Amino acid sequence: MKITNVQLTAIGMPRLTGFVNKHVIVQLFTDDGIEGIGEMSDFSHLPKYAVDIVDLERTLKQILVGKNPFDIAPINTELNGNFPEAMYYYEKGSFIRNGVDTALYDLCAKALGVSVSDLLGGRQREKIKVCFPIFRHRFMDEVEANLELVKKQYEKGFDVFRLYVGKNVDADEAFLAGVYNEFGGKVKVKSLDFSHLLDWKEALRITRRLAKYPIDLVESPALRNDFAGLHHFRMRCELPVSEHVWSLRQQSEMIKHDSVDIFNIAPVFIGGITQARKAADAAAVAEKSVLIGTTQELSIGTTAMAYFGSTLDHLNYISDPTGPELYVGDVVKNKVYYENGYLHLPERSTVGLGMELDWEKVEQYRVESLNWEDVSVHQLQDRTSQTRA
Repeated sequence: MKITNVQLTAIGMPRLTGFVNKHVIVQLFTDDGIEGIGEMSDFSHLPKYAVDIVDLERTLKQILVGKNPFDIAPINTELNGNFPEAMYYYEKGSFIRNGVDTALYDLCAKALGVSVSDLLGGRQREKIKVCFPIFRHRFMDEVEANLELVKKQYEKGFDVFRLYVGKNVDADEAFLAGVYNEFGGKVKVKSLDFSHLLDWKEALRITRRLAKYPIDLVESPALRNDFAGLHHFRMRCELPVSEHVWSLRQQSEMIKHDSVDIFNIAPVFIGGITQARKAADAAAVAEKSVLIGTTQELSIGTTAMAYFGSTLDHLNYISDPTGPELYVGDVVKNKVYYENGYLHLPERSTVGLGMELDWEKVEQYRVESLNWEDVSVHQLQDRTSQTRA
């Protein structure tokens, strides 16, 4: 079996907030008529440079066409050489490699007639506990809206939340007070996520202020790649410390400096399931826990993460993938399934990822480029009206 073609489709998916995030759907075709799909998730993040999707498709064809899709390891080696790790959180090359790698796993599992979880070695679990994100407060008047969001999501079954902090600490504290006053023990805030916004000393001061409320862990409480600072924070903080893994070199430095208790691993940030499994194995050797992170993927990317997480025996903390709940729509016929705050895997009998593209939805949300100009939600709505007419 050989790969015969690569097709990339850029889409702009509006969030419930109105912001439009851009993603790329990957399709790999073979001479056996089998198609694998993947997702390059959430290109609408810093740094503010755009990938030329026409050039990218041409480049991936040069790399992939003629290859045996089961050569996942050597293909990833070649992808790493062309889209190398850059020691940066939102590295576009990692997003690209992740989309291709996901499509390879989908394709190979379909060829074998098995689930991706079987291809990865089997499942430790059928569902993964996840939390809903509360984005960073800038102003005090945003607190009430976020408390209302907690109430709405709690009614949908989400009882664990994570809070981005550090812009307006008074508002962060007011939100935490509101959550625990209104919901008591029925709702939990899992983590304070600083997202490398502050140096470790300032993050420690804020953590000590907010830790009077029940919190499970602290995320990214130092400037990016400040491994010594992250270690200093961890030695002075009673709560476990988590950090994202965006390259194997960066993970190695965190292990050397004993910087964290928990590795936050998401295939999108490290370049796919293949690299994520290496990071998870390194965490196990270092006797560290793991949680599954997110950049707010759609259903294809989220399902891939669920399969990856299902194989881990040291997934000891509540994970983050709730991206599909943040968007107005999706591009598949069978959207990923949440119940009672759990991300559920497809049935074990499912072949491949278990995702099927809905081309009416793909056409509704299709965009011409990944450039940083805004895509109007109204334009997408007008396109839907024209299609239905």
